Amino acid sequence: MIRRGRTIPLVAALLATAGCSMFSSGGTAAPPPLERTTLRVGVGNAIDTAPLRIAVAAGKFGSAGLNVRLVDLGADDGLAKLASGDLDVTFASDIAMFRAAAGGAALQLQGEAYTSGPNTMALVTLPDSDYTVPTGKKSPKILVNMLDDVGALVARSVLGTAGVDEGKIKFTAVPFDRMPQALQAGDADAALMIEPYITRAEKDLGAHILADGARGSTLDFPLSGYASAKPFAQANPRTLAAFRTALGAAQQSATDPATVRDALPKFSDIDPTTAALISLGSYPASLNGIRLQRVADLMHNSGLLANRLDVQALLPDRTGY
Repeated sequence: MIRRGRTIPLVAALLATAGCSMFSSGGTAAPPPLERTTLRVGVGNAIDTAPLRIAVAAGKFGSAGLNVRLVDLGADDGLAKLASGDLDVTFASDIAMFRAAAGGAALQLQGEAYTSGPNTMALVTLPDSDYTVPTGKKSPKILVNMLDDVGALVARSVLGTAGVDEGKIKFTAVPFDRMPQALQAGDADAALMIEPYITRAEKDLGAHILADGARGSTLDFPLSGYASAKPFAQANPRTLAAFRTALGAAQQSATDPATVRDALPKFSDIDPTTAALISLGSYPASLNGIRLQRVADLMHNSGLLANRLDVQALLPDRTGY
């Protein structure tokens, strides 16, 4: 009798729990809504941002509940626009993002954009140049688009690996579209170009590739990505999680190079012939802190960063959204 009496409350409790479960099993609770449905996203280099542009044009982000408004950056600094609140997410080179983070900018990475492939960045010379091997000049004069970005970093790495004293390399900053004219004028020995400028120089001027920039320490090198200001990211975790998921799907769809080649003439000044000839890298579908750390470490080792930057601290918190 004592044993039976003790059982009755237990059975009642179980029935109550089961009843509660039965009454609440009518449907799964709806996930909490996105904090916002519109995102202003800065975009730059057409090749790097091709998957995002293609997906937005096809309405893929709408399926994720997002209205993504693309803002072409042109010569504007997307990271500065993040800081001023004019953008919610921006495209930028990894070097620019890591330099800003090291300088105190509170950033959260939202995705990788582009990784180098063979001859997607290269030291280029004209056909009549006497600079035929990387070690052919003890103090080579090299054109780069910016003195403190990926071009100079890659040129130092490639030439240094070949045996050139990195301290003797002389850099001059010239926009990519003006590099062929600067080479023709004799202003430099070679130019560190990216696509589509490499293919255009080869096609129009018979230019030669002196050295592939995507080799050695810059083989499969992460080049660019997307970031938000950290306060914005903390206030909008579900929105940015949805953005990252849709971006990852867009990047995955660019695994077929034909997808990118066919689309480039539609949103850039790259003509179909050039689009068919350019060398393409790859489009990572997810953030990889180990892969990105290579960039920060190379920046530190080359003197672009005074202290080592922990890239993992810039990634979204995996315990949250």
